[in-house]
Formats: sequence, structure tokens, C-alpha cells
Amino acid sequence: MTSRRVPRAGYRVRTIADALRSHRVLVLLALAVLGGACRERSAQQDPAVIVGIAVGPTNLDPRVGSDEASQRVHQLLYASLVRLDDQLQVVPELAERLEARDTTTFVAHMRAGVRFHDGSALDAEDVAYTFRSFLDKAFLSPRKGAYAQLASVDVEDARTVVFHLKEPFASFPVNLVMGIVPAGTPAGAPAHVGAGPYRFVRMQSDDRVELAPYAGYFEGAPSNAGVILRVIPDDTMRGLELRTGAIDLVINDLAPDIVRTLQREDRMQVVTAPGLDYAYIGMNLRDPLLKDVRVRRALGLAVNSAAIIEHLRRGLAVPATGIIPAMSWANADDLQPTPYDPEEAGRLLDAAGYPDPDGAGPAPRLRLTLKTSTAEFVRLQAAVIQQDLARIGVAVDVRTHEFATLYADVLKGRFQLFTLQWVGVSDPDMLRRVFHSSQMPPAGFNRGFFSDPEVDALIERATTTADLTLRRAQYIDVQHRLFAAAPYVSLWTKVNVAVAQPWVSGVHLTPQASFTTLRNVTKRR
Repeated sequence: MTSRRVPRAGYRVRTIADALRSHRVLVLLALAVLGGACRERSAQQDPAVIVGIAVGPTNLDPRVGSDEASQRVHQLLYASLVRLDDQLQVVPELAERLEARDTTTFVAHMRAGVRFHDGSALDAEDVAYTFRSFLDKAFLSPRKGAYAQLASVDVEDARTVVFHLKEPFASFPVNLVMGIVPAGTPAGAPAHVGAGPYRFVRMQSDDRVELAPYAGYFEGAPSNAGVILRVIPDDTMRGLELRTGAIDLVINDLAPDIVRTLQREDRMQVVTAPGLDYAYIGMNLRDPLLKDVRVRRALGLAVNSAAIIEHLRRGLAVPATGIIPAMSWANADDLQPTPYDPEEAGRLLDAAGYPDPDGAGPAPRLRLTLKTSTAEFVRLQAAVIQQDLARIGVAVDVRTHEFATLYADVLKGRFQLFTLQWVGVSDPDMLRRVFHSSQMPPAGFNRGFFSDPEVDALIERATTTADLTLRRAQYIDVQHRLFAAAPYVSLWTKVNVAVAQPWVSGVHLTPQASFTTLRNVTKRR
């Protein structure tokens, strides 16, 4: 039998509303006082579009960088054979068309006349070199897992590339969304030469990335004079810089409270659209405590995700049952989000051998460490998670790190719990890359070391099935199995939001919140 933890008299647990209220007051005071004191440093006078971002990129090589900040820059610097449209369908980019000769052979027929930023021609050799990188055992990249089924890449002629697979792989065309680099480019090369709408000018670590328009871009030169990505780590400062006119635009990098404040002032444009980014608590399943599914399920039942969405996200998110977004054709829409049920969480911990040692007292059942980034909203969310878990007797030590440090720790398995987001989940093959046992780092994204032979088998069948109806049913089975195994605690799926100055036009949000659309943004000066 278990009893719900009730704080002792005088022991005040800060509620979500309390946490939010103190945060909101600070934000409002900062915007009113500091914003009013700041004089205009108007971005309107700068010919480039200045975009505020929370963190800088970690790697500008599109074959290597897998974090959101790096991928944003990749989208501007590089061109891919194909891309995803707003309906998450694969459409041509560098390829004029993609042909499936049989279940294990795909042929890309490339458009003519495309050139890299340095003026050299982009041809089939460059495409083959880019993808052959993932076949090189010496080439280390967390993105290699997407190409595990790739056997070889052949060049038929200057405009024809043939991809040979080891076995049928229905999602392979999605994995052709990969920036093409010039043949011979070593990993981590400083040149950053691509064929995208912008060319690299310079990058100042933790400050900015400057990009100039590429007049020779095959789909037409950008509509603006360039893009400057300004790194502003503090949430409130990003809001202040936007409010005072020092930056033009922020996409998905403002705390919901700040979005609401700016929206109420009615000076800014606020654009929202359904998104794909999935927020979660990752767990190290090699940890002695977390390898027990009862403990993992208990954590999921104890975190009040609905309250986080309502009070912290301010409605700029929707409940999630897993990594596959609701708009996906493969989503298991019969699954319901894990309910908030601390009583059941306590019973599961009892059954797992972690009884409450002192009832309503402060002694914990167990202790865990949660690693997060230093972003304001993330820290506030971590405090709420800490509070929720304390109510079932789980003491959580929250440790904040700069993103690069956090990311390195996660890739190396140096964690018990962490909070991150999967960005732009557009294809169910992500289930393989994140949860198949063959995809543990450095080969893939199975950062929590999840291993389940049944899940592996289900994923492998879905991966090789061409029939879409049958494939959907198989992916739904995978999601049900993962829901029961609870390798993650699902928090929410993001609603994309852009906040722009009144002099900015052409803002469009794709489901992935892709920065490729920045080429159509203009400024009235």
C-alpha cells in the first residue's frame, strides 16, 4: 500500500503557477524597464535579415551536424537532392526526378547547370561523394544510422546517380534530404561550400553567423540582402532585442510568456502553425534504477505534461504520445497521452521495490539527476518536473549545462535523465534511428540505449514493406510497444511560432520550421 506524498507544514512546494508568476513578472519588468530605456538600434536599417537564435551551430558540415542550430544553417548553405513540402511529401530539389528501378535501387536524375558557391559545377560525383561518406568506417557521424541500408553509390553519368540498397527500405527517399558538399570535402572542413540560397561569410563563435545571398542559386537569388543569425542565449534578452528593433525575426526561440507579452503589445507580427518538434525526458536504460520499466512508467505518470502545456507553454504545444507527430500518416492515433496519476506512480514504485520510507516526510524513495540546457524556459520546465517527481518521493538533482556540453554528455551516455527535443520529425523511419538497438551512438540516435528484440523486429518489417497500408499498421504496432516500454517521458509537440517586426514580410512556417523559407523574407526600409 502506498500513500501520496504530502509536504510537511512549512515545507512549501512551489506550484507551476508560482513558478510561472515569478518568471512572468521578471519578463514584464525587463521588457517595460529595460526595453523602455534602450534606444533604437534598428535592424530595419540593416539590409540583411537579422534572426535571433538561442544557440549557435556545433558543426556546419551537413553530414555531421545533427543539432537544430546546425541544421538551420545547413538549410541555408546547402542544397539537397530532394526536400519535404508542407505536407511532408518528398519533392525534387537538385534532382529533377527520383526513380525506383526496383525495391533496392533508386536513381536520381539531376538538373543541369547547378554550381557551388565557389563557381565549380555540382554534378553526380559530388552527390556520390557526399553519400559515400556514410559508408566510410572512418567517417564518424551520428547521422550514419540513416544510411545503414545503403550498400553503394554509383555514377552513371554527370547527371545520374544510382543508390543500391542492401535490402528494401521504403523510407530511403526521405534520407536523400542531405546537403551536398563538393567531392573531396573532409569532415569538418572550414570552407562550408554549398549550393544553397546563401553562401558562408563568417562565423563568430557564440555570437553570429553571417550569410550572403548566392546570386547563382538555381531556384533564383534570395529576395533579401543576406541573413545574420545572432546568437542570444538568454530568453529575455532575445525578447528585448526584438522589442527594441535590434533584430527582425525569431522563429521558435522565444519563451511562450515573452511571445504573449509581445503579442499583447500589438506591435509585432505573430505567426503560428502546427509543428513537428517533440519534447521529452530521455532516460539511460543502462542505469540500475531506470532499467526497470515500472520506474520509467512511474516517472511518466508523475509529470503533469498537460499543466506544462497550459501554464508554461501557454498553449503553444499539444499533448504527445511519442516521437511521431499527429499530422504524420504513420501516427498511432488510437494512443492517448499518459495521464497525470501520481497515486498510480507511487504504486508502481512500491512494486519496483522503492517504498516511501517516511510517508509524508522528506526522505526520498530514490534519487536521480536531470541534465538540461541553460535556456530560461528549459530551466523553468525542469523545476516543474523536479517538483512533480518530488511529490512521488523521487528527489531530482537538476544540473544545467551550456548546450554543447549537454549534447556531448548525452551522446556519450553521461546522464540518468535529460530533456531535449527531436526537431522536425517528418518520417516514421525516425523510430528506427532512435529506438532500434543497432542505432546506439555513435552510429545513430538511440541515446538512451533502448533494446527490445520485438521492437527491432517490428521496425525491420516496417522498414522493408512497400505497401503503405501494411507499413502503417506495422509502425502503429511499434508505437504501441514503445508506449508500453516507456523509454521516454513524452512532454509535448511544439506549435511553431514566429515573431517578426512590422517591417518584415514573407514569413512562412513549414511544419519543420525550416529556415529555407528565409530566402523569401523581405524588409521595408
